[in-house]
Amino acid sequence: MSSVSQVLIDALRAQGTQVVFGIPGVHTVELYRGLAKSGLRHVTPRHEQGAGFMADGYARVSGQAGVAFVITGPGLTNTLTPMAQARADSIPMIVISGANTVASFGQGWGHLHELPDQLALAKQVALYSQQITDPVTAGHTIEDVLKAVHSGRPGPVHLQIPLDVAPVETGTKTTANSAMVQRPVIPIDPDQLQASFDLLQGKKQIVILAGGGAKNIDDLAKLAERLDAPVVQTVNARGVMFDHPLSVPASPSLNSVRDLISQADCVLALGTELGQTDYDMFATDTMPDMANLIRVDLCAEQLGRHRATLAIQGCAAQFTAQFLQEFRPQETPTQGAARAKHTRMAAWQEIGPDYQAQVEILNALRDMRPNTIFVGDSTQPIYAGNLYYDHDRPAGWFNAATGYGALGYGIPAAIGAAIAKPEAHVLCITGDGGAQFSIAELMTAVDENLAVTFLVWNNRGYKEIELSMQAAGVDVLGCDPTPPDFAAVAQSFGIPFQRVDQSVASVCAAYGSVPQSGPSMIEVVIPDA
Repeated sequence: MSSVSQVLIDALRAQGTQVVFGIPGVHTVELYRGLAKSGLRHVTPRHEQGAGFMADGYARVSGQAGVAFVITGPGLTNTLTPMAQARADSIPMIVISGANTVASFGQGWGHLHELPDQLALAKQVALYSQQITDPVTAGHTIEDVLKAVHSGRPGPVHLQIPLDVAPVETGTKTTANSAMVQRPVIPIDPDQLQASFDLLQGKKQIVILAGGGAKNIDDLAKLAERLDAPVVQTVNARGVMFDHPLSVPASPSLNSVRDLISQADCVLALGTELGQTDYDMFATDTMPDMANLIRVDLCAEQLGRHRATLAIQGCAAQFTAQFLQEFRPQETPTQGAARAKHTRMAAWQEIGPDYQAQVEILNALRDMRPNTIFVGDSTQPIYAGNLYYDHDRPAGWFNAATGYGALGYGIPAAIGAAIAKPEAHVLCITGDGGAQFSIAELMTAVDENLAVTFLVWNNRGYKEIELSMQAAGVDVLGCDPTPPDFAAVAQSFGIPFQRVDQSVASVCAAYGSVPQSGPSMIEVVIPDA
C-alpha cells in the first residue's frame, strides 16, 4: 500500500523527474516523507518565487519539465508569477501545492494559509490545474496532470493535495508509467504539407520566422538553405543559426527586420506566437506585412489568433524533417545570404551606439567561454541583446525581458539552468534593481556550489524605465532605489567579487579570472550621465 504522497513521488520518478525545487512547510510535510528516500534531488530556494523561476530555468536547459513543491496559500501565490512567465514562454513546469483540509474548502474558517478558492486561482495561470480529494482516484489524477504537461503547447500545470488527503493510503502503488515522459508527436497532415510545397515553390524572397518552438530544430539551417531564406529569430530562438550566412539574430520589431519580412513573397513562421514583445515591442499596434503566411505551431488556439494563408498544427521540428524529405526547389538559390547580410547591417545601425556598446560586451563574453548559457533579467544589456545578438548554442540565451516580463527572474533561473547542465558555465546578467528582487537566492547557488557568474549591471536604478518616462514627458519618480553595496553582499554570501567599469576590456578581464567552479559576482558600475 502507498499513500497519496508516495504515489506522487513514484509518478514523478517514472516520468523522468530528477530535481525538485521547493520549500517545505506544515502543509507539505507528507509530500516530503516519500521525497527524502526517493533519490530525487531537492534544492531549497529562499522564496517560492525563486522555486518557480529555478524550475523555469531548469526546464529551458534540460528540456524536461521543472518541478516545484510549494505550500498552501502564500506558497502558491508566490509561485504564480513564475507560472505566468512559463506560460508566456511555453516552458513546461509542474507545480505541486498543498491545500487545507477538504472540509474547509470555501468555508472561510480562518485556517492557516486559507484562500477563498485556491484551485480557481491556479486555473487562471496554469494550462491545467487539478486537485485530489479522493485517495482511490489519486493515481489517475496525478497521471492526468503529468500527461497534461507533456501534451500540446508546453506550459505550467498544477496539482494540489489537501492536508488530510496526502497521508491516506490509496490501495495501489502507482499508475504512472514511463510513457508519460514522451511528448506525443502530432503527424503533419500530408495535404497541408503539400499545400506548403505549393505555396513555397517558385518563391524568390522567402523569410523564415523562428520562435521558441523552433529552438530544437536540428535541421533549421538545412531548411533555410533549401529555401534560400533568411531566418529571423525571436529572443527564445537565438542560437539556432549561430554565425550562419542566412541568420538574422535581430528583433522583428526593428524597422530593418520588418522591411525584410514585408518584402518577402512568402513567410514561414515556425513555433512563434507572433506576440507583441517580439514583433511589436515598441507598441506601435502594427505588425509587419506577411505575404502568403504559413504558420506551424503545436497549439490550435494560437494558430487561430493571427490570419494565415496556411495554418498547420504540429511540431515545428517534425514539419521541418518531413519537409526536407520531399521538397526540392525548382531553382538554384542565390540572394538569400545577401538579403540576410543587408538586414543584419541595417539592424546593427538601427539599435544605435549605446546598445551597440553593450552588445559588444555580450559578444566578447560569449567568445571568451564558448557554449556558456546566458540567463538574463530585465536590464539594459539584455534589452540590447534582445534587439540584436547572436548566441552560440540553442536554448543558451533566455531572459524575462520578453513575454510576461517578470523582474527578479535572472538569478533563480540561472541557478536552475546550472543545475540542469552542471558541465556548462552559466552567466547571469541582471540589473541592480532586478537583483534586489531575488538576491537571497545567491545563497542557493552557494549551497549547491554552482558555476554561475552573476554580472550585475549597476546603473543605480531602473534606467530603462527612467528613459521611458522622460520620453513620455512624465516627471521621473520611483526609478532610483538605492542599490546595496554589492561587494559587501558578495562577502556576506562568501563568493568572489570584482567591481569594474563598463569597458569591454575591464568586463572581460574580470570574467576571465572568475573561478571555474562555484558562484562569483562581477559588478559593472555605470557612470552617471
